[in-house]
Amino acid sequence: MSARKPENNSDKRVTRNLPAPDDGRVRCAWATGDSVDLIYRDYHDLEWGVPVRDDRRLFEFLVLEGAQAGLSWRTVLGKRENYRRAFHGFDIARVAAMRDRELESLLDDPGLIRNRLKILSARSNARASLAVIEEVGSLEAWLWSFVGGEPLLNRWTAHDKVPATSAHSDAMSKAMRKRGFSFVGSTICYAFMQATGMVNDHLTCCFRFPGKPAPGKGKRT
Repeated sequence: MSARKPENNSDKRVTRNLPAPDDGRVRCAWATGDSVDLIYRDYHDLEWGVPVRDDRRLFEFLVLEGAQAGLSWRTVLGKRENYRRAFHGFDIARVAAMRDRELESLLDDPGLIRNRLKILSARSNARASLAVIEEVGSLEAWLWSFVGGEPLLNRWTAHDKVPATSAHSDAMSKAMRKRGFSFVGSTICYAFMQATGMVNDHLTCCFRFPGKPAPGKGKRT
């Protein structure tokens, strides 16, 4: 998840849960403040809004966004490696073939969000994904079709202006529900679009906004 790879894994866990030090870069409001740690900030800096074109990674975000429903995204990020382990590295075919007993055992795993419907939805969504792949050729082609195949760049100047849904996420949600996907309401679909770079909602002041010059030391706004 992060480009940081200290040699000692335990040190990595401890260090990345500490508040992220001020590096002078201006970021989106949700990735700033004393409560933001390196896991959250690295996610903002390295992943959020970056186009994802790989079926397995798209499926990963479908599972994680569904798990996040009603919870904080930071909670999900903290359990991400556990999800990768539990769901076979998000291999779509392997998740689709998971047996009831295996899924039930995950309800006892403290490293996951132990919600039965969310756990079961990983398998049903994997099966729905395989049906899409068989029909369209790839999950990527179908999901990206809802934004015309290319990222949508918004120009929000403040966090409170960023919407929770859009006409695109409404359309995606409706189509996914029709195909048997679950935990794919419009709000979840919009968050999924943001996470996978279908929609780029970095604020215009953020150093990750496309076209920004290399960041230097400066005052946060």
